Amino acid sequence: MSPDEFPIRPATPEDIEAITTIVEAAYTPYISRIGRAPGPMLDNYEALIARHLVHVLEAQGQVAGLLVLVREQDVLLLDNIAVSPAHQHRGFGRRLMTFLEEKAREMGVNAIKLYTNEAMTENITLYEKLGYKEIYRATENNFRRVYMQKGI
Repeated sequence: MSPDEFPIRPATPEDIEAITTIVEAAYTPYISRIGRAPGPMLDNYEALIARHLVHVLEAQGQVAGLLVLVREQDVLLLDNIAVSPAHQHRGFGRRLMTFLEEKAREMGVNAIKLYTNEAMTENITLYEKLGYKEIYRATENNFRRVYMQKGI
């Protein structure tokens, strides 16, 4: 199966354990680099799911990745994206990013905005390759974040 054939759907409360496991696995390697748990590890996924902000990608009946999307006026904020380490390097991250752009067009927004910790340099490089441009840097909640944006 190609990554495009794997469904992405709104998350449900039954997905919380899988989502938490994926987030922990995806972000734990950054703790030593940042000096503390990255922001996505601190999020309340139960509340985010209740607000219909989380989507999950399924592979073989399991949650393999997730997106947290927040509409901000004419921009769609990618608040979090994570793929289970067991499912990485299979095109699921790209599939999630394609879904993100489709969702942004559906919503009629002008751009997608995202942020990453400045210590996650490989993420900055990846987002640049996907057409995102740095728009500003800010320190929020003691995290040094790089904000990037891409027009739709």
